Amino acid sequence: MYLCNQIKITTMGLKCGIVGLTNSGKTTLFNCMSNTKAQTTAFAYSTNKSNMGVANVPDPRLEALDKIIKAERLVPAAVEIVDIPGLAKGASQGEGVGNAFLADIRLCDALVHVLRCFDDPNMPHVEGSIDPIRDIDIVEFELQVKDLEQIERKLQRAEKAAKTGDKDAKKLMETLMKCKAHIEGFQSIRTLELTEEEKKHIADLMLLTQKPVMFVCNVDDASAISGNKYSEQVLNEFKNNAEIVVIAAKLEAEISELESEEDRMVFLEDVGLTEPGINRLVRSAYAMLNLISFFTVGGKENRAWTIRKGMTAPQAAGAIHSDLERGFIRAEVVKYNDLINLGSELKVKEAGKLSVEGKNYVIEDGDILHIRFNV
Repeated sequence: MYLCNQIKITTMGLKCGIVGLTNSGKTTLFNCMSNTKAQTTAFAYSTNKSNMGVANVPDPRLEALDKIIKAERLVPAAVEIVDIPGLAKGASQGEGVGNAFLADIRLCDALVHVLRCFDDPNMPHVEGSIDPIRDIDIVEFELQVKDLEQIERKLQRAEKAAKTGDKDAKKLMETLMKCKAHIEGFQSIRTLELTEEEKKHIADLMLLTQKPVMFVCNVDDASAISGNKYSEQVLNEFKNNAEIVVIAAKLEAEISELESEEDRMVFLEDVGLTEPGINRLVRSAYAMLNLISFFTVGGKENRAWTIRKGMTAPQAAGAIHSDLERGFIRAEVVKYNDLINLGSELKVKEAGKLSVEGKNYVIEDGDILHIRFNV
């Protein structure tokens, strides 16, 4: 199952922003995840620009497929990541890197909030002590302040339109008042129940507190497996109501610097880990963005492609190239488990497990596709 080698690939363009207070370990984590590296420092506010990179999504299915159908190279799915400058209390009023930080967050689709959960006398905390719950509140408050500004500006415009008898403006006002009251209660929009119509009313605002978020507890090396008292505070605070990953960023950085896979595995065994914690983080971020992978195999490369959950076969074809979506005829689909269990494409066909799907077929995670198209 292959694609024409002349087809130029496209990417989803979805971004996951790494946020947190300064000196929380954001850039160290970014360097572990990304194909580009950024400078790390112990000085607060040492940078005023975001670092951009791409993180490969670890997926053992790709290697398993390659054992059955060989290709010249393997290309994993990927997600864009943005290391946003460290926040400070008062960022919404311009403190630290201020509005530059908030503007970059607005362009992200989901957030990875890194929390400092380690002691280090050589790297003082900007707030004077280690308290991850307080740090969450600081960041959330700054985002809420900025969202409130956005909502109030739009509310003023809606009020003017409503006075002219615009019925849609009245509905918009109701939604905005609902959001305003929620934020004034120090709550983020992601926790507010909104109808699909209400979501459309505020979609253009790209509200900071509406974006899905996961928390990364950055612990010391000794706490990489079981966590510590600081990460326990975060786990107890959310009680399974948020995605939380415990990672020792400094340890992960040492693992990522090892050149051979064998050396990395030995290192992991020595510290009691079965895989780098960064792998769990990337997979969680991928899922948080509501993304899944489908595969194309054979020819020059075996590749995992990124799409949003719920996309149809033509939309998946468009993730590869717009020409494939425009000229889509059908998709030949093999389920990953069928190919692995039966051991070859021929046996899959003989077992009647290869299906031919049209434009309404919704792609499932792990589908192996051969797109038929005519442009």
